[in-house]
Amino acid sequence: MSTQSPASPSVTPPVVGTAKGTRIFLLIWAAVLATADLLIKSLAETLLSRGETVDLGPLNIRMLYNTGVAFSFGADLAPWLVTGATGTIILAMTWYALSTAPGMSGLSRAGAALTLGGGAGNFIDRLDGRGVVDYLHSGWFPTFNLADAFVTVGVGLYILGALRTSGLKTGD
Repeated sequence: MSTQSPASPSVTPPVVGTAKGTRIFLLIWAAVLATADLLIKSLAETLLSRGETVDLGPLNIRMLYNTGVAFSFGADLAPWLVTGATGTIILAMTWYALSTAPGMSGLSRAGAALTLGGGAGNFIDRLDGRGVVDYLHSGWFPTFNLADAFVTVGVGLYILGALRTSGLKTGD
């Protein structure tokens, strides 16, 4: 005679470590980063709407709109084309990141979250038709924003995490 009661279905939140939990965690962080980026862009638009520049030494803060993609490539293309292409790329990146997230190293997952968050922030910003708000200017490098920094650092971490994991698997 068994004293155990039949298993009752319980609803527990996903835990990081499970495939579903890892994917949800990645999406939450990407959303938090995109939100932070969009809030800072909104603040930049509000404070710099009259063409002001704030000199911080090696970095200036001034606002401009980039209708293209990185380094203003494609700025002459129709906005719907740039938006459609970037949206398609972000969807593909999201699918890939979510598909592979459970097997990624923590470093690669952090990179994926940064890349997706930055990409989403710039994509959402682009939807109003004016282009992406850029506000960080160095004088020697194109003007950029926090989302651009997220994407750049994110890609680097993603690759570094993949290389480190690959090196561990091959015994290097």
